[in-house]
Amino acid sequence: MAKMINKTLVLTYIYLLIYIILSSGVILYNKWVLSPKYFNFPLPITLTMIHMGFSGFVAFLLIRVFKVVAPVKMTFEIYATCVVPISAFFASSLWFGNTAYLHISVAFIQMLKALMPVATFIMAVICGTDKPRCDVFSNMLLVSVGVVISSYGEIHFNIVGTVYQVTGIFAEALRLVLTQVLLQKKGLTLNPINSLYYIAPCSFVFLAFPWYVLEKPTMEVSQIQFNFWIFFSNALCALALNFSIFLVIGRTGAVTIRVAGVLKDWILIALSTVIFPESTITGLNIIGYAIALCGVVMYNYIKVKDVKASQPTADSLPDRINKEWKMEKKSSDKFNPDVVGGESTRVGAEINDEEAPLITSRLSHIGRTQLGNHAA
Repeated sequence: MAKMINKTLVLTYIYLLIYIILSSGVILYNKWVLSPKYFNFPLPITLTMIHMGFSGFVAFLLIRVFKVVAPVKMTFEIYATCVVPISAFFASSLWFGNTAYLHISVAFIQMLKALMPVATFIMAVICGTDKPRCDVFSNMLLVSVGVVISSYGEIHFNIVGTVYQVTGIFAEALRLVLTQVLLQKKGLTLNPINSLYYIAPCSFVFLAFPWYVLEKPTMEVSQIQFNFWIFFSNALCALALNFSIFLVIGRTGAVTIRVAGVLKDWILIALSTVIFPESTITGLNIIGYAIALCGVVMYNYIKVKDVKASQPTADSLPDRINKEWKMEKKSSDKFNPDVVGGESTRVGAEINDEEAPLITSRLSHIGRTQLGNHAA
């Protein structure tokens, strides 16, 4: 038993490390590709469409050609009323989030992402999946105050980039809540590959409309460089991020995932200032972000406590580990964890990466029982 526990812990830390590396890498890679100062491909919708097209193509191969998993029974009604609106808001969140990198720094974007719990809570209350609570409201207020202070301390503050990023955050929050409201009520569960198979092509189609209006004319008159290997590796990293998130969710609980997310944000902020020297962090930035994180941590604690309170009496540690290990083994028989990936939908967003649209169908861990930061 001790040997199994040690093996589980080692795998957990390996998966967390892979997730942190890939998540940070995708964000920094996208920033480098989009920035006029570096690769100079200032077409965020085009880049996002490349990601969606590549992910959808890989999912098609895995389902229709290699038969890794079977497609789910998807009726036209479910597709039109569930997949389409979810894909629309997912495409919007990617579009706005990636566009923000043209105007503001990676570090400041990560600070703004602390607003994600606020946006998710507001959308959940509006949609009726959550109720207003004084304790949660006070935490949301603390997060908002911290973000305002951080924004005030931003040297290169840009209102356009800030509006794009905040709009993307709210679009993602609404997407997460709609996933809970629409898919759960329909009783539909999608494994990670099926999620990509249905969501990625639909998101591609939605992005085609703003691309035709906003970016196609630019591509016709400007000298835009296109390097196949740059875009292929970029899309591959985004796809690998989905897979790593599935591995992390399958091995950890909510607290570990949330701590890893906070650690990733701090590492990303520090790395961005090294890789992109124009990203300057002030003391007021740090103070504001620290205040916001305090609110996020308190909010996470409340959500984890609520989930634990709603669960039956916990098993002993050996029994729980043995039970989850068996579940993971059963799952790996159906899905190869080295090949497929996914993201849980979480109110509160334990993991929130912009290039991760996947919805896991297994909800055995605390981290997967809360429906609710992307990478761009």
